[in-house]
Amino acid sequence: MDLELGNRPNDHLKKKESWRTVLTLAYQSLGVVYGDLSTSPLYVYKSTFADDLQHSETNEEIYGVVSFVFWTLTLVPLVKYVFIVLRADDNGEGGTFALYSLLCRHARINWLPNCQAADEELSEYKRGGASSSPKAGFGPKLKSTLERNRVLQRLLLVLALIGACMVIGDGVLTPAISVFSAVSGLELSLSKEHHKYVEVPVACVILIGLFALQHYGTHRVGFLFAPVMTMWLLCISAIGLYNIFRWNPHIYQALSPYYMYVFLRKTRREGWMSLGGILLCITGSEAMFADLGHFSQLSIKIAFTSMVYPSLILAYMGQAAYLSQNYVVGSKYRIGFYVSVPEKLRWPVLAIAILAAVVGSQAIITGTFSIIKQCSALGCFPRVKIVHTSSKIHGQIYIPEINWILMVLCLAITIGFRDTKHMGNASGLAVITVMLVTTCLMSLVIVLCWHRSVVIAVCFIVVFGTVELLFFSASLIKFLEGAWVPVALSSVFLVVMYIWHYGTLKAYEHDLQNKVSIDWLLGLGPTLGIVRVRGIGLIHTELVYGIPAIFSHFVTNLPAFHQVLVFLCIKSVPIPHVRHKERFLVGRIGSREHRIYRCIVRYGYRDVHKDDMQFERDLVCSIAEFIRSQGMGATAGNGCFPQEDGKMTVVGTCSSHPDGIQMSEDVEDTAEVPSSSEEQEINSPPPRARSRKKVRLIMPGSPKMDPEAMEELRELTEAREVGIAYILGHYYVRAKRGSGLIRRLAINLGYDFLRRNWRAPTHAMNVPHASSIEVGMVCHI
Repeated sequence: MDLELGNRPNDHLKKKESWRTVLTLAYQSLGVVYGDLSTSPLYVYKSTFADDLQHSETNEEIYGVVSFVFWTLTLVPLVKYVFIVLRADDNGEGGTFALYSLLCRHARINWLPNCQAADEELSEYKRGGASSSPKAGFGPKLKSTLERNRVLQRLLLVLALIGACMVIGDGVLTPAISVFSAVSGLELSLSKEHHKYVEVPVACVILIGLFALQHYGTHRVGFLFAPVMTMWLLCISAIGLYNIFRWNPHIYQALSPYYMYVFLRKTRREGWMSLGGILLCITGSEAMFADLGHFSQLSIKIAFTSMVYPSLILAYMGQAAYLSQNYVVGSKYRIGFYVSVPEKLRWPVLAIAILAAVVGSQAIITGTFSIIKQCSALGCFPRVKIVHTSSKIHGQIYIPEINWILMVLCLAITIGFRDTKHMGNASGLAVITVMLVTTCLMSLVIVLCWHRSVVIAVCFIVVFGTVELLFFSASLIKFLEGAWVPVALSSVFLVVMYIWHYGTLKAYEHDLQNKVSIDWLLGLGPTLGIVRVRGIGLIHTELVYGIPAIFSHFVTNLPAFHQVLVFLCIKSVPIPHVRHKERFLVGRIGSREHRIYRCIVRYGYRDVHKDDMQFERDLVCSIAEFIRSQGMGATAGNGCFPQEDGKMTVVGTCSSHPDGIQMSEDVEDTAEVPSSSEEQEINSPPPRARSRKKVRLIMPGSPKMDPEAMEELRELTEAREVGIAYILGHYYVRAKRGSGLIRRLAINLGYDFLRRNWRAPTHAMNVPHASSIEVGMVCHI
């Protein structure tokens, strides 16, 4: 089953959208994109007035806070993200890695080791980043500096990884604070001494249920997400309007920036520290950009400006109106969200709030899975098992190891802190750090990708960077009061990512330096001096040219391999998606008699990898299409690219070439497969032993091929009928003698531990265990 054949989320961008489609997407985005942002009224005021800020009868503190909330919501989510950052999409995809991918392609900086010139000919590669740039000005100088300076390239990679790590940290903190804040409404129905003994167990039960149900996927209940969030937004906006007209109709005056000045002048240090709580009103804003691949820019903008933004403003103004008339000096107990809810509505609102918190938590958990998948695809995270929970909806994945790690950390934070103050401090620092990373990367995108003046980039980073640094400083000052959590979590994940990336890069360099020359293989003679057994042998390697050392090690100890040999490289390229018709690069090693091929399979960092059966089918068909094109003296696919060991030809998958070669596999009877007079059939020769299945290649009507190509296709079908064996290298990585202490610790302990305790290549590639052969080698790097 090809999971990529479902509706790609950004396919609708390629054609003019109808208003009905746009409004439908806008409605659906309420449940996916805005869950975290919409539930922030549950804890913003309670976190802001936790300890540092004291209320007075003049209401200047309340007015100052609501003014800060209004202008923060206006400046960051509305101006920065809706009007600017959303335009920096990478072929319809958004997020930290989308910005990094754009920069890599424009400045030609890329830490993926096995890149090729052929990758730059991909349509999405060129469409997203190969536009002509000016030859004079600051932009070309900055590009040249980045391309030459390895230190700056490394810093840019670390910056992108820090943003990814903070998103993962937010995936731990958001479910904890959202669910706990929603459940905290029970405090108004219980005594002060007893409610704490109920809140934590109830929150933990909800969190355990949330993570335990992840493997079922969200497609079964996803249709409820948008109605739940719509109900929640209408609920908080209606309550906000009620409180405004009931308690303080003049609260709109607090929207004036003057009250921010009065607030800071009066509260001074306490007011500055309280900004860490105000910051929580924009938590979840990054999701507008990160989830761009699931929706369109226009739908996200419509949903925010028409529904989310006004509902949040009314909710915060309503809470402020209530607190301005009912706040009891010295009482921290009665300042939460539920105090402003009319008493008769508290239980229904509590139920809706819990549902909204679960929806918001689900969105960030799915986002965490997605960012880890991207990191793993780009070689910055250990191999993990990725389960696609839906064959129709793109991006719905489940990673078992990460799911249980998130659950344990989330429960530890809920049980350890047991209050929104410390959770808010932790969540605020994670959120603002991701925004700072986006601001830094976005300023480079403005210069390098959009080719705008450096003045515009400086204005962008000064305006938004100054505001975010102010919030960042207010969050960092509370390091010992909970803000240490995202720093600790991101540090651990950053070390894991960097060690894995460093070890993988050094292992590739070792493989490249020790590759076997083509001349050695061809010098063995026409028969290669080796016994050829029936079947197809896939030698998995990271190399895009040359013979890997594991192959020479294999034939030295066992001088035999399969009648058809394929050196297979599955790699990621710095674009979100690779089209089906550009998926495979196929070439020949040596002469036709050797039956040795090289196949490079290219995936984008957001592409869905196929299961083993469909992958094998596409692989064999791509090789057959390559043989057919060579037999007719033509070039298949979109182009031909020179390699050290021969030319590589672009060949698509079976689905991208309906008029190309198709393969039929039947266990017994093959009469049901239609055959026209214009089609040729290549059948496997009469089996020497009873075969498990019958394989036929059905070719379209075309000029006749030479007899050698026909014979080559017959051997391919015979080999496919026997089966495919995967030959994988298993490296025991050790640091070289004389290496420094840090390298020895990173390689001998860190990288070796990750390789032993995370998924092996057979699991990551969905290789059948019975068909795999592992070749062990010691690798000194």
